[in-house]
Amino acid sequence: MSGITIYEFDALVPSVLGFSETEGLRCVPAPVFSWLVLQCLRTAEQGEAAWLRLTQRRGRLSVQVTSFVGVIRAPDGYQIEVLPKVGKAIGGGDKEARQLLIEMLRCLGGFRHIQTDSAKLAAARMPLLEVFIGEFLRSVEHIVKRGLRSDYTSRQDNLFALRGKLMVSQHLHQNLCRADRFFTERDEFSTNRPENRLLHSALRCVLLLSASQANQQLARELCFVFAEVPTSSQFGLDFQRVRLDRGMGHYADSLAWARLILEDESPLTGTGGNRAPSLLFPMEAVFEAFVAKHLARQLAQPFTLKTQARSFSLVSHQGQNWFWLKPDLLVRESVSNKLVLDTKWKLIDGTRANGTDKYGLAQSDFYQMHAYGQCYLDGPSDVVLIYPKTDAFDKALPVFEFPKSDGLRLWVLPFCLRDKSLLLPVCGSLDACFIPRSPVESVSPEPAIQPKEVALI
Repeated sequence: MSGITIYEFDALVPSVLGFSETEGLRCVPAPVFSWLVLQCLRTAEQGEAAWLRLTQRRGRLSVQVTSFVGVIRAPDGYQIEVLPKVGKAIGGGDKEARQLLIEMLRCLGGFRHIQTDSAKLAAARMPLLEVFIGEFLRSVEHIVKRGLRSDYTSRQDNLFALRGKLMVSQHLHQNLCRADRFFTERDEFSTNRPENRLLHSALRCVLLLSASQANQQLARELCFVFAEVPTSSQFGLDFQRVRLDRGMGHYADSLAWARLILEDESPLTGTGGNRAPSLLFPMEAVFEAFVAKHLARQLAQPFTLKTQARSFSLVSHQGQNWFWLKPDLLVRESVSNKLVLDTKWKLIDGTRANGTDKYGLAQSDFYQMHAYGQCYLDGPSDVVLIYPKTDAFDKALPVFEFPKSDGLRLWVLPFCLRDKSLLLPVCGSLDACFIPRSPVESVSPEPAIQPKEVALI
């Protein structure tokens, strides 16, 4: 199974003889390109999230990926791995970009079960989809080592011996002329329970998806353990029957992966008419969840962090509230709002302060933050835009002031993905809300963190 690795906003064109690839422009087989074009048209027609869009590069029709990362899998098995664009800006190549994405995905609600250490190690040598498959297989292997859980299930059979309770009505109906049979109902202690059926089905599905020899071998070994458990015929019904009661807690991670595999419950699945499961994640949501998790640890007492606040609307019309204002993050002290923050997954340049470039900032974001500040905050106050830290944006920008807005100021701050911390302005204007930094942290340059090499035994 072949494939390529690209970054956000890279473009794809069909392979032709003599066409050379450049940075940000890659070639894919013609059938795969045709399928991608159909996906663009389908998402545009159905009004779905635009994870692909048609464009033109070097005079040729091309398909550009947007701000979604993960794995695109074509019907013929060809895989396109899409990594975060910040991987180019911070260095480290595909390996570090993949490891960084796995670390960030753990902050999404449905992916907290990713074991970071093993996943990061696997990401150094295999694509993202194989990393996810490996995580699922390791979680199932953990269950097998502890033993498959059995349960009592009611069964009705026409047997040669009387076992359990005789069902008189059914017995007379089926065995009126057969004195050697008994139609009975009994409770049987068996591994045939919804949780095991779902895991067996997911293992069978993984065998078709994985191209890794190691993953396929482990999947076959685990399928052998589940040989006496039938596969699930109705995924939705079996998921409703799942009971993670006493003694079943170790099933939780495996079932979370099984739901993702069997029901395509990722933030976006590019299936289309042909079944071609893809795992794609909107980086805006991933970055927001990552910042929210780690920023909460950086706040001083008694401040708290609230996500996705929804307290005010932009206007009222005939007794109804229109256009709700929903900032990503809100710092509160008791019942009062102290700071409004919004995350933006965009690379800006702190050295381009001229009137044309304006650091790469968007005017619409300033309008948005002005509305947040006016509605959520009282008196002289601050709002914050958070962008990922890069070599070109490694410290807070000079403050932006809104004239005639009662002292409202806007800060543009970098968030370090490696250190998982927000870099505050040196002037100390926002320090009251955050844990004080040590003198060493405030003056020493940030050391470059290299991925640790782990020896396989």
